[in-house]
Amino acid sequence: MSDNKDPHTKDGQPAPSILTSKFAKLNPFSRTASSDPEGGGDNLGEEVEFDSIGGGGHAACRTKVTKSELRVSRALRQFLVDQNLLSPADANLDDPKAQSSQPLKEFVDKSHIDIPEYVRDRSRPLSEYFISSSHNTYLLAHQLYGNSSAVAYEHVLITGARCVEIDAWDNDDNPNEPKVTHGYTLAAHIPFRAVCETMKQAIQKEEEEEAKRDQNFKVAPVLLSLENHCGHAGQKRLVEIMHEVWGDLLISGPVDKGEAASEHTALDHLGAKIAVMVEFHPAGKPPVESPESSDDEEDKETKEKRNEAKTPIIPELCALGVYAQSVKPTNDSWYTSTLTNGPHDHLINISETGLLNLLPKQAALIKKHNAEHLMRVYPKGTRISSKNLNPVPFWGVGAQVCALNWQTFDHSVQLNEALFSGSDGYVLKPPGLRIGGDGNTSLGRRKLKLHIAGATDLPLPAGREADDIRPYVTCTLVLPTDLEQEPPKQKTKAYKQHKFGIIHKGEQPIPTDPIWHETLEWQFEHDELAFVRILIKSDDKFARNPLFAVAAVRLVYAAEGWKFIRLLDLKGRETHSTLLVKFEFEKI
Repeated sequence: MSDNKDPHTKDGQPAPSILTSKFAKLNPFSRTASSDPEGGGDNLGEEVEFDSIGGGGHAACRTKVTKSELRVSRALRQFLVDQNLLSPADANLDDPKAQSSQPLKEFVDKSHIDIPEYVRDRSRPLSEYFISSSHNTYLLAHQLYGNSSAVAYEHVLITGARCVEIDAWDNDDNPNEPKVTHGYTLAAHIPFRAVCETMKQAIQKEEEEEAKRDQNFKVAPVLLSLENHCGHAGQKRLVEIMHEVWGDLLISGPVDKGEAASEHTALDHLGAKIAVMVEFHPAGKPPVESPESSDDEEDKETKEKRNEAKTPIIPELCALGVYAQSVKPTNDSWYTSTLTNGPHDHLINISETGLLNLLPKQAALIKKHNAEHLMRVYPKGTRISSKNLNPVPFWGVGAQVCALNWQTFDHSVQLNEALFSGSDGYVLKPPGLRIGGDGNTSLGRRKLKLHIAGATDLPLPAGREADDIRPYVTCTLVLPTDLEQEPPKQKTKAYKQHKFGIIHKGEQPIPTDPIWHETLEWQFEHDELAFVRILIKSDDKFARNPLFAVAAVRLVYAAEGWKFIRLLDLKGRETHSTLLVKFEFEKI
């Protein structure tokens, strides 16, 4: 996350050390997109800023400019008339500079998604929901040398995250105030207390703002993934600080379920409170290596340091894991039978590599486990530049918490925005992935026709002129079964403005208002968790084709008919640009 101001000044925190700052500027780990082995090119985003709104599903809620106020190019207004969707008078074709008519505003304002009502049901157990989740929440940039700030927690919570992460460490300078940082790196640190205070303020702020918009709105609970590296004294201070700062917001015991007779605690019983995920260690056994740190490719010295630092969890901290006790699996009992020596309400904490090694062979058993128990999937240790795992295959087996780095608005964060679009950070799973479900999320064989009419006011990359671009749309169909193969892509032709009527008949809008009027098609096994990711690029002759704007849609949300999609830039910020599209499905 970047900003013109030092992010630490907002919290009254010290700036990072000179060494950290210089190391960040040198950035020896940077690489060009073309040499990036972890999914470069189209998968890359840009570092988010404090005005970024995309990532957690709240993009439409936090907009500064309402969709109906956006301009629609004359060419697209003519297209709407040709499709009998607007009258010529309502389209203001004779006066291209006129204000949009009320019918046009209403058409533009229609949402491109129609979320099924069941998705918003809050009466089910916590294990039956996907949860919008942040990894390394405290970081503003690169995890090896980036800045840390409590402000990052406010940003991700307001943007829609409902699960955040804290890495807590003893503070040698002030033992009574544990710190939050990324261990064994040059990342700066912040006080644990400051993070707790910021989280409380963000929750209260959201509650106040949403109450003004909708009196029936209820702020959803926040899950805290607490990665503890403190000794006994430091852990005691963690518990005391959480109680001091959060008070009644902290879930420290089973909540009142009212008259509900179910053995499961429903999501709406948790309220706008904070539930802590605490590491569980079987009695009489030494703590295992931290699941956040385990990776075969991590250097030996760092592993030894981490193991030296591990201390058993004290009872007072363990008691806060009321609804989630984190377990790193040491055998296959968690999905083949009953977790050996497991706690109540266990949460399987597993790396993307560990889970991928079990797929697709054990998918059915893992889906069954995840219908009743929580799972958190975190990035492999070799993703040192804060790049993300692909969450879709893991959502496909019911993993509730897919921990994503929100420091950049990359393809994974864009897909997260699509899944949680318009939600409170919780999305009820499809029936097949819930308790008693059969694990099936297939919707049958389908042909998808994505009709693309055109766009208005495309945002130009820095240093580019409108006459210098040849925009086109490239779309990727993302499925939960895409474990290894490249997702299928389709793209339109590049738009080039012809300034001479003798070459091309008809209206020729400027390149930032392109018209394509093309249809992209896929034949595939439709799925409840299928997505389309939409990119606007330029067909450059002598350079890598730059990205202008992005959008992603969960296909079961796609509304019928022609709709305008509001585009975000590569930082997840709102733009004044829209794309006119129509999704059409056929059984085959």
